[in-house]
This record gives sequence, C-alpha cells and structure tokens, in this order.
Amino acid sequence: MTDSEFGYIHMLAQDYLKYVLQIPQPGSGPSKTSRVLQDVAFSVQNEVEKHLKPCLDNIDVVSIDTARTIFNQVMEREFEDGIVNWGRIVTIFAFEGILIKKLLGGRIAPDVDTYKEISYFVAEFITENTGEWIRQNGGWENGFVKKFEPKSGWLTFLEVTGKICEILRLLKQYY
Repeated sequence: MTDSEFGYIHMLAQDYLKYVLQIPQPGSGPSKTSRVLQDVAFSVQNEVEKHLKPCLDNIDVVSIDTARTIFNQVMEREFEDGIVNWGRIVTIFAFEGILIKKLLGGRIAPDVDTYKEISYFVAEFITENTGEWIRQNGGWENGFVKKFEPKSGWLTFLEVTGKICEILRLLKQYY
C-alpha cells in the first residue's frame, strides 16, 4: 500500500478511537466511511465487552507497549489461516477500541498521544496484512461502505455476529 493508503487507514483508526473515547471532532466530522465503520465496529465492540467481561477483566493493559503486544498476539491468531474479509477487518477496529478502554481505565491518563500511538500500530497491521485484499475488494468506499452501510440489512449483521464469536474464541485462548 502507498503512504496515502496508510494515512487513510490511520485516519480511520484515529476516528474510531475518538468515537470510542467520545472526543469531539471539529469541522464537518468524520467521513462517511468512518461513520459506517464506527457504527459497525462499536456494535461488535459492545458485544465482545458484554460477552467476555470476565475474560477482559483479567487483561491488564498497563502501557502502549502492552497494548501492542496483546494486539499483535490476538491478530496473529485471528489471521493465521490467511483468510481476510470485511468482518475480520471490523474486529481489528473493535479490538483497538477494547484495548484503549482497558489502557485508559488503568493507570494511564488519556492524552492525544495515547490514541495516536495505538491507531498507528493498528493502521500498520491493517496496511501490511490486509491492504492488498482491501484494494482487490473495492477499497473502503466501494467495498466496505457498500457492504456495511445501513441499507445492507441482516446478512451483514449475521456476518459481523459470526466475527464476534471468532474474536471471543480467540480472546478466551489467551486469557
């Protein structure tokens, strides 16, 4: 992927963390892609947090480095079969949201650098591991948005629900 593609993914990751942390976004707000991603990933994140509360309570995210290590371990397992799809990409963002909440719920005071650093390593992972697939499957606007915008209906909801189950299984293996 190009630097501009990385920059776009990094912006999506930052927008999502701002959404999770309820940081106001000045100006016209996030793009349509960011808004669709926020809706879908946040519903996945809420389901994971609800169903895995005991498991998540045992995860101690004390630093950005710890968050990066946990993220890399879980994503390595998530993608070890080589399968990439939009549902799995959504879970990356949902997991990013879980990690920042765990980190900020702990000993680190929220600041701009925290969400920027987490969104950076998340964007690196997405770019390096799914970037080519994203490009081949219509990109963010012609692939992701068309698949997940509200008019898409129940099939998409069921696909995301399946991904929630996958991430729950992965997290249970670690904690």
